Amino acid sequence: MSQTAKELTADLDITYDDKGLIVAIVQDIDTQQVLMIGWMNEQAVGLTLETGRVTFYSRSRDKIWVKGEESGHTQEVVEARIDCDQDALLLRCRSNGPACHVGYATCFYRAVETGCHLKTIELRQFDPADVYSS
Repeated sequence: MSQTAKELTADLDITYDDKGLIVAIVQDIDTQQVLMIGWMNEQAVGLTLETGRVTFYSRSRDKIWVKGEESGHTQEVVEARIDCDQDALLLRCRSNGPACHVGYATCFYRAVETGCHLKTIELRQFDPADVYSS
């Protein structure tokens, strides 16, 4: 991470959890639709602010990843906000393709119905088998 990105994150006074992470909510700047959430460590926050491309920390793979690095469905940050407790980020973005890795525009493509049943309320936009190699 460049010195500029380190300085940016230091000035934000972010409250990371005990694992050094903060939740990031990604919202479409035009439609206001919540697209997804992800986790960021200090490096991911810095890279996101420095490059303008949403960058997360993968807890399961223990590595940094840029949204769209495999699929091409990138997210460009237009505005970054932080909540009142400084423990959650809101990234207002331009999304270049569907946000969800299982093929939907948003990761919130299901609604909880009466009786706690899930109902798919969005149309799938791509087949993950056609986009991801692994």
